[in-house]
Amino acid sequence: MEDEVIKKQSIISNLKNQDLNKLSINELQERILSLKEEIDRAEEKIEIKKLSKSNAESIFKK
Repeated sequence: MEDEVIKKQSIISNLKNQDLNKLSINELQERILSLKEEIDRAEEKIEIKKLSKSNAESIFKK
């Protein structure tokens, strides 16, 4: 589990540390689009997990 956290942090760190000066406008736009798609995917997963949590809580409150 700890390795997984370190791996996730290193992926984000790598993104933050990349030299954007070397990328063309087109590459930067593609990067932004990809990151927005990943944000959307993460937000969808959050909503699914919230629903699952809410459903589980309602079952155990009975």
